[in-house]
Amino acid sequence: MEALPLVISSGWAAGVNAYATVLLLGIYGRLGLGDVPDGLESPGVMIAAGALYAVEFVTDKIPYVDHVWDTIHTAIRPTIAAALGVLLNGDATGLEDALAAVGSSTTALASHGVKAGLRVVVNISPDPVTTATASLTEDFLVAGVVALIVTHPWAALAASMTLLAIGLTLVGLLWRRLRAARAHRRDGPSPARSAGS
Repeated sequence: MEALPLVISSGWAAGVNAYATVLLLGIYGRLGLGDVPDGLESPGVMIAAGALYAVEFVTDKIPYVDHVWDTIHTAIRPTIAAALGVLLNGDATGLEDALAAVGSSTTALASHGVKAGLRVVVNISPDPVTTATASLTEDFLVAGVVALIVTHPWAALAASMTLLAIGLTLVGLLWRRLRAARAHRRDGPSPARSAGS
């Protein structure tokens, strides 16, 4: 039960940005700011995560390139989340590790789906929300949740589940709005409006 907030909230964060999650956990562990598994503090892991995060930081802010990146990471983010779930599960073994891996990767897949869904809407919507703005917001939220993971795990769980619920609601609302706008554009103005003009 102690590991539950760590496993689930790290899954949410990894689903949005796996490399930033791994890098930040390693940094917090190195600074002694939280109880982070030794493997995440390894220089090799931190350098790899930092390099991949640098690539993601750029590609994630370019419209439509972010779709390709997200598609590639549909399998990668949940896999990294599963590994984090096992590492953050501490000394537990067997069934508990399997449950941690499944819980973390499932949460990652959900948050990844929300991210990818919102990005599609952002990229095709005429609204002034840009891909770069969406990406920077995601980076900020991931950093906040990871900071909570190492300092206040239950608050991290509450924050990540709230963000997931808000994200799912937004995806639903934005997709409905987009479909309505496309239907309106396709059907054109109503005959009564055309006659009155």
